[in-house]
Amino acid sequence: SMETMRCDMGGAAAVLGTIQVIAALGLKVNVVGVIPSAENSIAANSYKPGDVYLSYAGKSVEIGNTDAEGRLILADAIAYTIKMYEPTQLIDIATLTGAIHIALGPESTGLFSNNDALAGALEKAGTDSFERVWRMPLIREYRDTLKSDIADIKNHGVRGGSAIIAALFIEEFVGKLPWAHLDIASTAFYDEGRRYHPKLGTGIGVRLLVSYLSAMA
Repeated sequence: SMETMRCDMGGAAAVLGTIQVIAALGLKVNVVGVIPSAENSIAANSYKPGDVYLSYAGKSVEIGNTDAEGRLILADAIAYTIKMYEPTQLIDIATLTGAIHIALGPESTGLFSNNDALAGALEKAGTDSFERVWRMPLIREYRDTLKSDIADIKNHGVRGGSAIIAALFIEEFVGKLPWAHLDIASTAFYDEGRRYHPKLGTGIGVRLLVSYLSAMA
């Protein structure tokens, strides 16, 4: 429903909120927050299924699903960040897939990572902040669903395991950096208030990331 698409900026809000809290607390950590944005709308010049999109990293992407625009801008933001800032680790956060809601429901954020130490630290931060995460697998065989005959990669695979497939797509643009992906599609927006969370936008991710960064400071 387009009526609730305002919640699709939950990841951007979490990044901005985290940077604000870091500054307010005076945490001595080197952090760069990058917020990509796109208008998900119908227009004469909107992209279409079958189009090929050239990503910032230079990889060509076949558009299999036009509603999977979030992973395109995440991939571009990651490639931009690596080029411009040379980070030592990457954490992305996004309301990326409805599939994570099916897998985990509204009480836990999906965590995907290529690094056990980073994943473990985020799991601890999630417990400490009560913004719980659950680590999901990166099943390599599912990469085959992203193969394209006309581009380097497709932006969409099959329905089964689609939260994992979305994470695998993003991982293609990370390289060898320690990386974590937080899929907050099930936790960023509530129809009714829960505990200290208000109705609608929850601000999920801020407490989690600040807890993680505080442990590093």
